Amino acid sequence: MTKGMEPKFTVGGRIAKPVAEVFDAVVDPGRLSQFFTTGGAKGRLVAGTEVTWDFHDFPGAFPVKVIEVVPNERIVLSWQGEGGLWTRVTMTFAALGPDRTHVRIAEEGWRTDPAGMKAAFGNCEGWTGMLCAMKAWLEHGINLREGFYK
Repeated sequence: MTKGMEPKFTVGGRIAKPVAEVFDAVVDPGRLSQFFTTGGAKGRLVAGTEVTWDFHDFPGAFPVKVIEVVPNERIVLSWQGEGGLWTRVTMTFAALGPDRTHVRIAEEGWRTDPAGMKAAFGNCEGWTGMLCAMKAWLEHGINLREGFYK
């Protein structure tokens, strides 16, 4: 990484479900809690609101600011990262046919110091895990995160 370059990443994957079903699995707190927010999610993702996400692996509810929601296409969130900075998360959803969706998750906004880099890599791992867990849950009804962290 070049000096002064901001840490950021994009991860993605394909899920064999219609785009509306995949999108709803993220915006609906009850569905999100089935495969990702192991401690529970509170609040539907609606632009201009703040919701909370809780994880067994990182106890304590995280406030999540919902910046933008374009149904079945895009979700933009912001949450507090390492060192008090608010990172920006952009999720995009693209239909690859009637029963297949490509999901991409990008995050940026960390400090460029070692702690910021560590946090960026940790979140990259977390979002990759989220995509894997969402695929397993939506396609096969399996919760990959159950018992994984506690």
